[in-house]
Amino acid sequence: MKVYDFIIVIKTTHHTLVDTVSRMMLLLSIALFGYTISHAPLNKYSILIMVLMVGMIGWWIRCYIKQKKGQPVFYRLGLLMATAGWLTLTRFSWITILFFIAVLLEKQVKFPQEVAFDDGGIVFNSIPKKFYPWSAIRNAILKDGILTIDFTNNKLYQREIDAPGSARDEQDFNEFCFSKIHAAPVMQGV
Repeated sequence: MKVYDFIIVIKTTHHTLVDTVSRMMLLLSIALFGYTISHAPLNKYSILIMVLMVGMIGWWIRCYIKQKKGQPVFYRLGLLMATAGWLTLTRFSWITILFFIAVLLEKQVKFPQEVAFDDGGIVFNSIPKKFYPWSAIRNAILKDGILTIDFTNNKLYQREIDAPGSARDEQDFNEFCFSKIHAAPVMQGV
């Protein structure tokens, strides 16, 4: 595991859109599963679908309670149960694959964005990870809880950070970035 000199956590935005899509996917699954088992004979598949429906509803309620308490929520387990239900009903259809992709991506989408700084450059923990050498950076500064990175290609990255540190931490960070930027040759057009 690589060790970075500084890791700055960007302030988390609300994940309303992701949560809404997850809830809509669960609602669609619960409704269609309910409709399907109401028109099917009672067998091991319909019982499995009923158990999955109860699990999805229970997980949704758990997420609702956590959200009301101000805690982060993840609908992954509910979406995984929905994926199992779709797999039971349709085998490997496009909707099963869609639900499985949602299970895999939900946590990564909600993961707080981090920007790491070391001797080699700057790394953003996005999908895929983005690396910029110091030669691609014109300036990087942390002031009053705002991280600003000015790239040599005139792109500007500016975000509020999650937990502003002390004035000394800001000064250490700014001195580190200044020394790395001025030690690196300038790269044009990144």
